[in-house]
Amino acid sequence: MKALLVAIGKTDDAYLQTGIEKFEKRLKHYIPYEMKIIPDLKKTKNLSENQQKALEGQHILNRFQAGDFIVLLDERGKEYSSIDFSKMMEKRMLAGIKRLVFVIGGPYGFSDEVYNKANSRLSLSKMTFSHQMIRLIFVEQLYRSMTILKNEPYHHE
Repeated sequence: MKALLVAIGKTDDAYLQTGIEKFEKRLKHYIPYEMKIIPDLKKTKNLSENQQKALEGQHILNRFQAGDFIVLLDERGKEYSSIDFSKMMEKRMLAGIKRLVFVIGGPYGFSDEVYNKANSRLSLSKMTFSHQMIRLIFVEQLYRSMTILKNEPYHHE
């Protein structure tokens, strides 16, 4: 199974990009992983929130393939402990899923079309983080889940 993270907009802050790259490098020892960045929309000043979500949604939907299991990182999603998240990952790996696709939407969330296509929603916290920070937090948790599954000493209870 391959894990794919789809996100809107590039990571501007060098310190976040350094952290993301650190965990992506570690993660590739456990599972095929890739992050795909969808460029920020241009000229959004005259677009409503719904119009912006719809345009971003089309770009997101274009990244999906038949058979993908799609998980939206969403504030109203299910919260997991790190151990429970690792169990969810293991369950998806054993289910024979080809690609597990995690999606970070734009500033206004997801379009209805993206919500309808998703198989699941995941919340990383009840707190709100920037879309750029979530990338680092998510890739670290994905790495942590792999070390938990391998019984390696990274995670401490």
